[in-house]
Amino acid sequence: MKKFAFLLFLHLFLIPSLSFGADVYEEQLNRGIRNSEPYSYLFIQQSKADNARAKSLLRDALRYSPDLPAVYFELSKASFNIKPEGVFEAFDYILQGIAAYKRNFWWSFMMASSLFMSIILSFVSAMLIIVMIRLPKDIPLFSHDIQEAGGKAFTLLVLLFSLFGPLYLLGGLLIIISFYMKKWDKIIVCLYLLFLLSLPLVFSAFSIVFNAPSSGTLKAVVQVNESKGNTYALSVLKNKDNPVELFSYALALKREGGYTEAIYIYNKILALKPDSRTYNNLANCYVGVNDLEKAKELYRKAAELKALPSVLYNLSQVYRETLDFDKGEEYFLSAQRLDNDAVSRFRTIAGRNPNRFVVDEGLPVSALWKYSRGMTFRSTALGLSTVPIIFMPVLALIMAIFFYIMDKRFKQTAYRCKRCGKILCSKCEKHILWGHMCLQCYRSIVKLDELDAKERVARILTVYEYQKKRRDMIKIISFIIPGLGQIYAGSVLYGFLFLWAFLFFLFIPLTNSIFAIEMSGFSHLWLNLSSLFLMIAVYFISNIITRRRLAKGWL
Repeated sequence: MKKFAFLLFLHLFLIPSLSFGADVYEEQLNRGIRNSEPYSYLFIQQSKADNARAKSLLRDALRYSPDLPAVYFELSKASFNIKPEGVFEAFDYILQGIAAYKRNFWWSFMMASSLFMSIILSFVSAMLIIVMIRLPKDIPLFSHDIQEAGGKAFTLLVLLFSLFGPLYLLGGLLIIISFYMKKWDKIIVCLYLLFLLSLPLVFSAFSIVFNAPSSGTLKAVVQVNESKGNTYALSVLKNKDNPVELFSYALALKREGGYTEAIYIYNKILALKPDSRTYNNLANCYVGVNDLEKAKELYRKAAELKALPSVLYNLSQVYRETLDFDKGEEYFLSAQRLDNDAVSRFRTIAGRNPNRFVVDEGLPVSALWKYSRGMTFRSTALGLSTVPIIFMPVLALIMAIFFYIMDKRFKQTAYRCKRCGKILCSKCEKHILWGHMCLQCYRSIVKLDELDAKERVARILTVYEYQKKRRDMIKIISFIIPGLGQIYAGSVLYGFLFLWAFLFFLFIPLTNSIFAIEMSGFSHLWLNLSSLFLMIAVYFISNIITRRRLAKGWL
């Protein structure tokens, strides 16, 4: 529905503007707007309906928004053909699209949010699947231990943590089945307890991921610094006192001609912390009021702090404007040596308007990320915990201590005969037999004189039938999801690594559809395709390894 409304808006309000698109483009550049994403999205939609002009339309979209990854990805699809040059051109556009993430906050934010959610969902899901696979096999062992040593029933107290939420119930079940895991397999319990310990950070990240896109202040800051608009920032950021918000508000003022107030705000920021970007933008304000000598002084201060390409380019512009062409050429060449691509971008928008004659510096995406992480949103446990978030690490620490004590106390636990699956323990089986076998299986292959031929053959057939069913089960569940076979066979950590990787790649397309870019409906197609390829790779590698281990008798 949102995507439909967005497209309706584009067609009703932007198509008339595109009839004189060149004028619109020039007017936006005069206001310091270099990224007009609504126009670019409309060109993308038109390119899908007109294959003959697709590349031409997409290049127009790129002119309107050179920092929009979607345009590069669509150009990649439009350029692809079976010829080598088509393949290389398509691949080059994909690389350019990925590089554009560094210049587009919302695309990088949404991708990071999608990956974060995929990691958390796949991790918890993998732990849940381990419990579902192992619990039916390990409950009989636990029951046997309680019957032989009643004190082990004390470990059931860990399930009381389920009163605090489903995540703690899952942790309690993992602790119970961990008593029947191999030494290294118990690492997954430690990982889950570490996850519970970090829940406040996880839920804090959740609050940022879900609330930041609806923050008007963040949207205004991003719009200004990525040259997408000024009007919204002027209405939202007025009277703010955060340095990032002040910087953004002053930049919007300067681009709309409010030089006097912008100069006051930039000086206020510089009194707190000198910065090359701030000096550059302050100098641009003086260019706007035609005080070029003051602008030169401020540009030189900016260059002393950090010689940004924009600062050197702006110096070359004002020196040429004051007819000092030698100095102007010197600074221009210095800017080119520092970043020739940036200078080329500056030249493509050059004009007599102050917003095009000199180049403003916006905050980089890294600074916008830092600002978004510093925003305060109300954290919520999403119904997964009944205790306040601040007490979650305490519960996790208590569970970890309980796990450590119980693991040290109960060294001898029940086990299954490797050959027939019979449940044994050190109390009910007095003999210490080779290979964790029951007495009957031991006799059938070692103490041949203690069994007659008929009984020995019957025993061998019973073992064969049990092993065949077990191997068939491992093969079947390995085909369903990678790692399940190893987990069922007892190699829990080994199986967990395959399972987690597979679920992570499986969740990426789902979370990408949730974290679509604004209302456009566009998502990270290259990431979806990559995750699909890696998911298939994990699936086949896991099955190949499982079958080899089965053939060698290691499972």
